[in-house]
Formats: sequence, structure tokens, C-alpha cells
Amino acid sequence: MLNKRLGIGILPALLTIVLAVGAAAKDGSKTQKANLETSRQGDAVLWRNPDDIKTRNLLYGPGGEAHAPHTAYTFEKEDRDGTSPKFTVRDENGVRWKVKMGHEARPETVASRFVWAVGYSTNEDYFLPELPVAGIPRRLHRGQRFITPPGTAHNVRLKRYLDGEKKVGTWKWGENPFSSTRELNGLRVVMALINNWDTKDANNSIYNEKHPEGSAGPENIYMVSDLGASFGSTGVTLKRAGADGDLRVYGSSKFLLKVTPTYVDLATPSLPVALDIFYPPDFFMRMHMRWIGRRIPRDDVHWIGQLLVQLSPEQIRDAFRAAGYTPDEVEGFAKVVEKRIAALRTL
Repeated sequence: MLNKRLGIGILPALLTIVLAVGAAAKDGSKTQKANLETSRQGDAVLWRNPDDIKTRNLLYGPGGEAHAPHTAYTFEKEDRDGTSPKFTVRDENGVRWKVKMGHEARPETVASRFVWAVGYSTNEDYFLPELPVAGIPRRLHRGQRFITPPGTAHNVRLKRYLDGEKKVGTWKWGENPFSSTRELNGLRVVMALINNWDTKDANNSIYNEKHPEGSAGPENIYMVSDLGASFGSTGVTLKRAGADGDLRVYGSSKFLLKVTPTYVDLATPSLPVALDIFYPPDFFMRMHMRWIGRRIPRDDVHWIGQLLVQLSPEQIRDAFRAAGYTPDEVEGFAKVVEKRIAALRTL
């Protein structure tokens, strides 16, 4: 009787796992087709040599002051994808923006600046403590607590949609045109530097740019397009994503786990919590993600460390100022980042 009961209890879990594996295979097939199509549209680009690191403005990020939001905004539609509440707006100049609310708004703004500073592509992200929006519905499906009458959104990240840029697919950490390269390994290190624990493939995007500046033809830009799960824990916690942008959690977390003469193990992303086993698809996905922070060639870790060390104390603090953190928080986060960069410098 006991064996029968155990069998009945296990069957639903096994069925869930089988369905998850099947869905993953299907998604993988779609990704392969999308990547094949994008390969025909232009050269693949992950990293560009940032020969101006010391002068890059981390207060405004890749979009610079010229693209900073400063006009009137009109609501277009709510975006119900992902875990964070979002909606799109259009400004008085016709530029479209994606507005993200909630705990990811601040850390994502900061993360975009560090990733961009060392040569990787990111979205043009800005943080605003208040964003008046005309025509916003009286009730949103998500994030209503961040809205006050008559239509002001609080503590938001704005992502600017660029002219001539089109999202054409996603890419996988384990299967892409840059596998085993110094540039991809450097990006793995940067993800650990900022504690971006949510490095699932769905958070990676390929954008096609038909007329990129300084290029002879179209390019497919590979980037980590969702950096919101940063500056907190090294992995998903019992509070799920509640630790993002938490100075206490970030400051007490590990960075380097193991350093050998040939490779380095990083703490992010860490193993999922045991209770995640009750969500089999998520549990096994996060178990698989752990390799992203493991066995990175020491020479490649040293290489990205030499780029990061060029950032000045003022630039590092500007990245956190850009996200509206208090002076004490800015100083606290900056000291953690500086300590981590110093650790890379010695490798």
C-alpha cells in the first residue's frame, strides 16, 4: 500500500519534469531556427573594445545625457510578460519607452552601466523617481501600488527603443557564436561581479541593427537584455527575487569561490534553494545554469579584471547615483564593487 501511495505521489512530479523537458526541447528548436535566420542578416557582435573606459559617463550610461528622458509621456499598453510590472509609453517626440516598476528598476539601471563600461552592449536604461504618464488606466493588472493619482509612476526604469533596432531572437549561454572566447568568459565574470543570478537564456536577446555606426553593414548585437536580478543574492532565495538591489545581501555574499593556476570558480549563479525542488522546471533550469560561473579560464578572468580596474571611484559611484540610491547606499555598494575588482586585479 505504501509503495502504491508513493507511486501515485511521484507520478505528477515525473509528468511535470517530462513536460518541462519537452517544452525546453521545443524552445531550443525555435532558438536554433531564430539564430540561423539572424546569421543571414549580419555579423554577430558581443563585445567592442572600450578604449575610452576612463572617460565613459556612468551617470547617464550608453544613451548619454542626450537620450535621457525629460519630456511628456503618454500610455500605450501594459506589458504582462516576465515577473516585473511593465508598460510602454511614447514621449512627445515619438520615442517609445518600456517602463519597469518594482524591485528590479534600480539594480537594472546600475547593472547596465557596468556591463556597458567594459565593452558589452546593453539597453539604454534610465531611472526616474517620478514619471507622470497621461492616459494611464485607472487600474493596471500589475504594479498598481507603484502608481499614484492622477497617473504618476514611482521609482521606474525607462528603456529607450532605438530607431533601426529590432529584436530578432534570443541566444543561449551554452550555444552561440562566441563559445569559449575570452569575450564571452569576460561577460560571465561581469555577471558574477554584479550578482546577476537570473542568467537564464530567455534573458538574452539578439538585436539586429541595419546601420550601426562605424560598421560596413548590418549587425546582430548579442546582449543580456534583462539585468534586473542584480546587486543582491547569488541565487534565488526563499523570498524569490526580493533581495535584488539589497546592499546588506550583496555586501555579505561571496564572489570568488575557488582560484587555481588555470581556472576560477565564481559564486554567481549559485545552486537553487532546496524548496525549489517543488517547482521541477525551475529547479533543473537553475541547476543547469550553475556552470556559467564555473571553471572560467584564469587568463580570461584576468583580462576582464584589467578592464574593470580602469574605472575610477567616481565612475563607480555615478553608476549607483544614476539609480537614485541614497549617498550612504552609493558608498556602500561602491566599496563592495571596488573590493571585487581589486580581487580580480590580483589574478
